[in-house]
Amino acid sequence: MKTSAEPVRDYLSAVERESSALPADRRQELLADLAEHIEVTRAERPDATIGEILAELGDPRTIAATALVEAGNGTAGAPALSDADAPARRGKVHPLVPLLMLTIAPPATMLLSNTPGSVVAALFRLIGAVLLCTSVYWTAVQKTIGVLLTLILPITVFTTWNLISGHAAPEIPALLANMGSLALIAGTALWLWRIRRV
Repeated sequence: MKTSAEPVRDYLSAVERESSALPADRRQELLADLAEHIEVTRAERPDATIGEILAELGDPRTIAATALVEAGNGTAGAPALSDADAPARRGKVHPLVPLLMLTIAPPATMLLSNTPGSVVAALFRLIGAVLLCTSVYWTAVQKTIGVLLTLILPITVFTTWNLISGHAAPEIPALLANMGSLALIAGTALWLWRIRRV
């Protein structure tokens, strides 16, 4: 019979195997961070299964690939970073940046109704989604949910709305749809901020 520690041990072994190209100290630091995250999550959410917690962390290959990319951005032989430098270890972009870009872009699109302004706002939104997807502050599942709720769903709803209404929707329903979309995007950004890895 498997104990609850075995899946965690298997998961950490897979991460260690996939990240074998990392320097030993960075690999051990990564494994210690993951083990600590698992323990904290188990303590905070005793009803969650080990499988759910590990699935939220993401695929060991993805975690290892992200760590390898981050290590490639550093300088070989550079001194280890202290805990005060933890954000620099995690990536160059602060987690608030993609969330703000995704949240501010929709109202900017509405306010800048001219074509150049709309294009800039759309690019801003797209860059926010890319930064979210490449960030190490969230798991793959959390990133997918974030992109779906802040980018894909609102765009799909507005495109469908415009096709059905022929771009001539009454003002009140259009305003309510815009407000609902903004609330969904802001709520998702707030949720992502609260669940980010620190």
